[in-house]
Amino acid sequence: MHRRIMAPGALAAASLMLAIPASAASHSPGAPGIGDPYYPAYGNGGYDVSHYDLRLRYQPATDRLEGTATLLAKTTQDLSRFNLDFLLDVSEVRINGAKASFATSGEHELEITPNKPLAKGTSVTVVVRYSGVPSTKEAYGFNAWLRTPDGGVAAGEPEGSWWWYPSNDHPLDKATFDVSVQVPNGTQFISNGTLQGTSSRAGWTRYSWRSNKPQATYLATFAAGRFDVTTGTSESGIPIINAYSKDLGDHANAARASIERSGEIADWLSEYFGPYPYNALGGYVPNTRTGYALETQTRPFYSPANFANGSNTSVVVHELAHQWWGDLVSVKGWKEIWINEGFARYAQWLWSEHEGEGTAQEIADYVYASRSADDPFWTVKPGDPGPEKQFHISVYDRGALALQALRNEIGDEAFFAVLKGWPQKYAYGNATVADFVRYAEEVSGKRLGSLFDTWLFQPSKPGAPAARSASIAKSAPAQPKSWKKIAATNEVHEH
Repeated sequence: MHRRIMAPGALAAASLMLAIPASAASHSPGAPGIGDPYYPAYGNGGYDVSHYDLRLRYQPATDRLEGTATLLAKTTQDLSRFNLDFLLDVSEVRINGAKASFATSGEHELEITPNKPLAKGTSVTVVVRYSGVPSTKEAYGFNAWLRTPDGGVAAGEPEGSWWWYPSNDHPLDKATFDVSVQVPNGTQFISNGTLQGTSSRAGWTRYSWRSNKPQATYLATFAAGRFDVTTGTSESGIPIINAYSKDLGDHANAARASIERSGEIADWLSEYFGPYPYNALGGYVPNTRTGYALETQTRPFYSPANFANGSNTSVVVHELAHQWWGDLVSVKGWKEIWINEGFARYAQWLWSEHEGEGTAQEIADYVYASRSADDPFWTVKPGDPGPEKQFHISVYDRGALALQALRNEIGDEAFFAVLKGWPQKYAYGNATVADFVRYAEEVSGKRLGSLFDTWLFQPSKPGAPAARSASIAKSAPAQPKSWKKIAATNEVHEH
């Protein structure tokens, strides 16, 4: 909270009012949050970012990061001040070339005051010079930066940007990215999109990456380390870059045997979801101790632990399915997480069917029958799970169950038309669960509110009549052959 000290007396008050230009009287600060009920302080109000240009230098030995972020934005209200989400130390901020004052507040807010108020609809160039050691910064009692033996990694959901670049950190404000990072020779830098080029000078090498399609801030990734890099092209012509830490040990071959199939898997997924939406593809595995994976746009992050029990293409299917469900079409608010996770899980069920290891129907029957009515699993509502249960297994498995129920209700022709049409309808934008329900009703010509309420919003196990109506668990099935591989991805986002 900022307090202004007012001079006493009517004359002083009148003088102060006269000092404020009439054009600035209606200007007000942008909100410190974008309005998400799950995370009220995430994102910011008053502006929309169209592009991030990040030009940085990173020293793995000390974990020091420094450089300049340039944001291209447009104001959405008359602004006297606005916030960015950021944790590192800022030395200078400029707005349209002029120095601006700045301060920090809350857990992760950088408050910026331009030297002149900004009118609604103004194009704004924001330059932030900064430095710091990401591994030493905390917000809300945690640190999302992943320090590795040979560098550092940023890959987190729903937050991760604060530790390496200033942003409007919410999926509602998607933007394109240029990320250029200088690292010591012998270290590589991996990010999203296409590698525009490299240049070396005085013992340092700069890697410049570009994401030319709108991207949510949490999907931007930073990975500096010593990698073995492979390149290729999918059968459909998508350039592929994969990177594997040189220190993966016994997990190295299993990781390669899985991720090197990314082109094949993306082409297969496009049969269900429509054309692959980006001009780059791949994945990377740094030497982290984490257990999760993340759908960082065009180049998913995987942990070595994902391959501890051998190759697992199911986790690759999950993260690549997110390129449509979560990346191409992003949530409007974090309560809509089912749009990301339910569909990525269902893609794993379809892959199981493709691999001859259990049909989607068999897996749905198994999930329903294997959990009793008093299992807490059923108390979580995938359609609105709450921030503490955002990545609960119910959002994945019960979320996918809802899709199998939908498939059985409207038939394969309409169901697969929905899966292919939805990503195109909301391409590069945002949507809600309610939007999906309406779209499924439009395509199928059926009223589906009751079905979705039963499978997504009731905090209890759908009863036998509802299951029979949805053709779920007509009998208690054996465990599908693919189940252990699918279950091995249960905690991919539990971070």
